[in-house]
Amino acid sequence: MIGHDVSADPQLLAALDREGAGWAGGELRQLGILAGTARAQEWGRLANEYPPVLRTHDRYGHRIDEVEFHPAWHELMAVAVENGLHATPWTSARPGAHVARAAKFYVWSQVEAGHGCPISMTYASVAALRHAPALASEWEPLLASRSYDFGLRPAAEKRGVLAGMAMTEKQGGSDVRAGTTVAEPLGDGTFALTGHKWFNSAPMCDAFLVLAQAPGGLSCFLLPRVLPDGSLNAMHLMRLKDKLGNRSNASAEVEYSRAIAYLVGEEGRGVRTIIEMVNMTRLDCVIGSAAGMRLGVTRAVHHTRHRHAFGRALIDQPLMRNVLADLILESEAATILMMRLAGATDRAVTGSAPEGLFRRTALAAAKYWICKRAPAHAAEALECLGGNGYVEESGMPRLFRESPLNGIWEGSGNVAALDLLRVLTRQPPAIEAFFTEVSLADDPRITTALTDLQKTLTTPTESNARHIAQQMALLLQASLLIRHAPDPLADAFCTSRLSGNHSGTYGTLQNTDLDAILELIPQR
Repeated sequence: MIGHDVSADPQLLAALDREGAGWAGGELRQLGILAGTARAQEWGRLANEYPPVLRTHDRYGHRIDEVEFHPAWHELMAVAVENGLHATPWTSARPGAHVARAAKFYVWSQVEAGHGCPISMTYASVAALRHAPALASEWEPLLASRSYDFGLRPAAEKRGVLAGMAMTEKQGGSDVRAGTTVAEPLGDGTFALTGHKWFNSAPMCDAFLVLAQAPGGLSCFLLPRVLPDGSLNAMHLMRLKDKLGNRSNASAEVEYSRAIAYLVGEEGRGVRTIIEMVNMTRLDCVIGSAAGMRLGVTRAVHHTRHRHAFGRALIDQPLMRNVLADLILESEAATILMMRLAGATDRAVTGSAPEGLFRRTALAAAKYWICKRAPAHAAEALECLGGNGYVEESGMPRLFRESPLNGIWEGSGNVAALDLLRVLTRQPPAIEAFFTEVSLADDPRITTALTDLQKTLTTPTESNARHIAQQMALLLQASLLIRHAPDPLADAFCTSRLSGNHSGTYGTLQNTDLDAILELIPQR
């Protein structure tokens, strides 16, 4: 699939206008055209064929703790940064800046997903850094810069910087409060961090948000990779993780040996501070999963349009049409919800309390459900290509290996569902905001499903948290589709997903206008 405009996605473009970023259409199209070129596709392949390599020491035995990447990685990163997929929206006063960024991230992620990690971390870091205004004023202009400037140098000497994160420790996992990394105050406003982090996201970045135990409790810190005097901070890369997917991106196990760091937010309130960053990266988990679905179904439709078997094109076979339509349905629902969340984020960041409340529930539900659907969607799309899809050259194995990541990153399915449960029990206004949004669709199927959900919510329990998250996500997708998508698409979604007639296996749609749904993927 070479030579097409990846941004030529009717659902995406309609949502771009609807959520206040229609002004970015030209920029998005330029990025979409580049994403469809053979050159960009080759960057994605090479970045995964030649994964990063850790160089702990130089030839003289001195520690350097550098990560070496294939040149294709740097090409991907440069495009992402130059197009503002990282922290640029935070420095823009233009309404819809975060929406435009989400749409671009969705399009460019379809070229290669791994490099999205440092881009996402950098985007999210600003939300946490603003708890320390002095640090934010120093770092934010560099984080938002559209200059990709790779290499270990003091931040003040660089045209742009990137940020990573380190929360997870081997004894705690998702229970970050169990972390044992210690932060010792040095009396000059800085802290010395000592400890071991099991997962450090994007260790080649210039700074990291890190959780550590200070005298006042678990706190959030900004840890620069290189100190102002040019010396390396005492952050030692022990090894790079050998991961299922996400091969192009480096994830490391690190040790701090009195590494210098700066307090972000109040001492003892580290989780509350860094959760701002986590919520932003959770949005990118949803965007990334939606992008993977779009990539998978586009490849599946393209293959079946051009592959013939038993005397006719695969796409003309009735059962294959059902499978493809079902895959399209899932992808379209993910995209429309992803863009609604981007719009809510944009308005919440600029002070809209109602949008902030809506986002609190909707993001947790979407993080659970869309990321949970991605692996099954990728597997079915791969199967549409048959044996060809099982071969690396098709690109489908890489998509499949990548698909579980967003369901794990920033909290697995259980963590996301339990987060939603906490909102249900502690923030009634956020639940009301969710119901208000869903009720904007005047449809009896929505009304019936909402009534059932409200009954469940009278006695929410931990054991049914996943069911609640699923139903809330489906209701929200159905409401958005009814209001903004073609009728055949909305009807098929409500009939299959809300009525209980859908088994969860793709290709089981009934009483559906398959032709109208298949037309949503442009001819290529």
